[in-house]
Amino acid sequence: MPKLTHENLLTLEAYAKARPALRTQVIAHKKVRTVCLGDHLTLIFEDELTMRYQIQEMLRAERIFEEAGIQDELDTYNPLIPDGRNWKVTMMIEYTDEDERRVMLTRLKGIENSMWVQAAGHAKIYAIADEDLERENEEKTSAVHFMRFELDPGSIAAIKGGAAIGIGVDHPEYTSEIAALADPVRASLAQDLA
Repeated sequence: MPKLTHENLLTLEAYAKARPALRTQVIAHKKVRTVCLGDHLTLIFEDELTMRYQIQEMLRAERIFEEAGIQDELDTYNPLIPDGRNWKVTMMIEYTDEDERRVMLTRLKGIENSMWVQAAGHAKIYAIADEDLERENEEKTSAVHFMRFELDPGSIAAIKGGAAIGIGVDHPEYTSEIAALADPVRASLAQDLA
């Protein structure tokens, strides 16, 4: 997928007009790019549309219209667009109870390195996590992680050929697995691959 540039973005005024329709489009798009693993892990597979929307929302919220500020947002979010050989994922650890969340973020240290994807008939591919900055400290992990799954040519060919995609986490404190993603999700993710 090509990276976003200034030319791909709307002005704040144009975005204000287009925002309701784009928001509806992105919500529908994310439905087939979101995977829940168990009750407490949500993964959103990012792409050009989700990142363009995120940038537009940041520009709107921060009232950024100067070229340098727009470039900063592009530089921040472009790395989350897959390049045809990988998937880029935002992982959220979600516990509604604040006390339980605090305890679990301590117990789930390293979970971001326990995430995997797998094309049917191929080896598991583990996530490369938080390349932008460290999101874990000695006491706890973060509730949000950014991951990249770098796929090998055999897995890419299998997925493009229709192979099932499995996904899971094998952390000692949290395990969950989906043997085969639903067809709409599988089809959406396959489109990311060159």
